[in-house]
Amino acid sequence: MPDFDAQSPLGLPGRRSFLAKTALAATGLVASTSISSGFLFRNSRPIDLSFLPSSWVRLQGERQIQAYAEYLQGLRLKFVTPQQVIKAHARKKGSVWNTLPQRHSWRAMGASLKVADRVGATLGMPVKEVTSAYRSPAYNSRCPGAKRNSWHLRNYALDLQYGTSPRNVAAVARKLRDQGYFKGGVGRYSSFTHIDSRGSNADW
Repeated sequence: MPDFDAQSPLGLPGRRSFLAKTALAATGLVASTSISSGFLFRNSRPIDLSFLPSSWVRLQGERQIQAYAEYLQGLRLKFVTPQQVIKAHARKKGSVWNTLPQRHSWRAMGASLKVADRVGATLGMPVKEVTSAYRSPAYNSRCPGAKRNSWHLRNYALDLQYGTSPRNVAAVARKLRDQGYFKGGVGRYSSFTHIDSRGSNADW
């Protein structure tokens, strides 16, 4: 008989919590859940990986990609998709492939993605493309103009395109920041907007 002393997600101690959860599940009142690498998400489902380069999928491993997709699904974003975020990692500079971030830094991206989602909601349009998210050190060193201490290396930064000018996107992001929605960097480039949640404000 397993030990049921730990608190359950239902907040009931001991064997009573196990029985309560079992009863609810039997009546279909508990949403389907899955546990992966310490994260708990509801109603997650595997994504089709056919949009990704097969060689990159082999290097990362399908299991790792699906686990990261599961984390992204758990953020409940409406204006940016897990596929868009993952596709931003499946890029190559010369002979160097970019990689997914390590699991311990997955949560770092959550705040930046929620900012991107709020920007989309304010603009009334979804993200068109995530041009860059996490960058591995080897990949970052191949990116023209990338800084050695780039926030992309820490999985805090996004380069984004919406169906409007970077000027408009940056203005909305800065307004949200002024309203206290986040603290971070907003950079405007000719074809994309950089947003990060570093914890201190910066503009360029």
